[in-house]
Amino acid sequence: MATHISLRRAEDFVVEEVLKESPGRAGDYGVYQATKRWLTTPELQQRLAQQLGVPPSALSFPALKDKAAVTTQHFSLRGASAGQLSGTGFSVRMVGRLPRPLTAGDLRGNRFTVTLRALKPGEATALGERLTALAQQGLPNYFDQQRFGSYTPGGVFIGKAILQGDAEAALRAYLAQPAPGDSPALLAFKPLASAHWRDWDRLFQNAPRSNHRSLLTFLRDHPEDFRKALNLITPRLLPLLLSAYQSFLWNRMASQYLQVRMAGSPAQVSFTNVAGEQLALYRGIPSALADELHRLSMPLPNHRASYTHAEMEAIALRVLEDEGLALDGLKARLLKRAYLSKGYRPVAVFPSETEWETHATESGEGSLLRLKFFLPPGSYGTLVLKALGTSGSEVEVGEQGPEELVDE
Repeated sequence: MATHISLRRAEDFVVEEVLKESPGRAGDYGVYQATKRWLTTPELQQRLAQQLGVPPSALSFPALKDKAAVTTQHFSLRGASAGQLSGTGFSVRMVGRLPRPLTAGDLRGNRFTVTLRALKPGEATALGERLTALAQQGLPNYFDQQRFGSYTPGGVFIGKAILQGDAEAALRAYLAQPAPGDSPALLAFKPLASAHWRDWDRLFQNAPRSNHRSLLTFLRDHPEDFRKALNLITPRLLPLLLSAYQSFLWNRMASQYLQVRMAGSPAQVSFTNVAGEQLALYRGIPSALADELHRLSMPLPNHRASYTHAEMEAIALRVLEDEGLALDGLKARLLKRAYLSKGYRPVAVFPSETEWETHATESGEGSLLRLKFFLPPGSYGTLVLKALGTSGSEVEVGEQGPEELVDE
């Protein structure tokens, strides 16, 4: 049975970030817990910085969270307690202190509570049982669509142009290529930027207040210095643009590797579209293979990536060749302060702490299902929902879609 999963309200997708250890009572850095709704993490960071009178960089957020959800996450700030803070769409409370800023290494993972409404008879129970099965069998640990807010399928990956050493192509994609995370003002400006590329005076006069306008100010005086202009992109954004393309490559490599490993197995396969790529999802993975996947990781593509499996390496090299790249050439030489991440990512993820319960709705509009599960850092709750829905169904969230660049 295939199910099309639609989350109708932000409250239907609740994410709670969990620290490995509770902060103590002493230390130079205050640790805060923020709850937000319909805000990206960078938007929250900007609003808090304005309220506190500090630069956004003073607030250390270990991870980014969904916009189209109710999320609880942590950040640190050096100095005296900022007390309780609140504003439109957010509230903040202090939870302790540390001798250093929070980092991604402080995170144990994320706890999800998902509410599905108006399900047909039998669907609620079937979906709950599928969640229980996923805890045992796992699912591919792809980066999901939220990771690719800077990219429109059919366009140019800014990170790819950077790795190919084409500063102008990367800059043009940034200034003129529409992206899902763009504001309405940028979406209105970008067709003009595409049609009148290199007419810096005209573009400057029409650009909305943004980092784009700052780049155009520089290009008016240095019309051919694309490399330096590229390095003027907001510092926190450049690594995200690189990581989006790196994540796209990893997804493709992992999908192809899993298809090889699943060949001949009784697992059922469906596909989900992420950043224009059809990625394989599986149900009914045999226990022996699931146990093996539990221990298997794949390097993030970078010039020092090392593969312990010959088959995995062959697939990685083939994917890069198809993209016009080579492993030893995966260096962001155009950039001064941004690099491809190094490390490994588990090929599969296994939801834990799984619970589910069904309720009849008073309105009589079908059944309500509440799912609870826990994922390690960097894994996507939306992907779990896609695996539950199967048959290529996508996950729709609320009245508006996610606009965040990444979600971890």
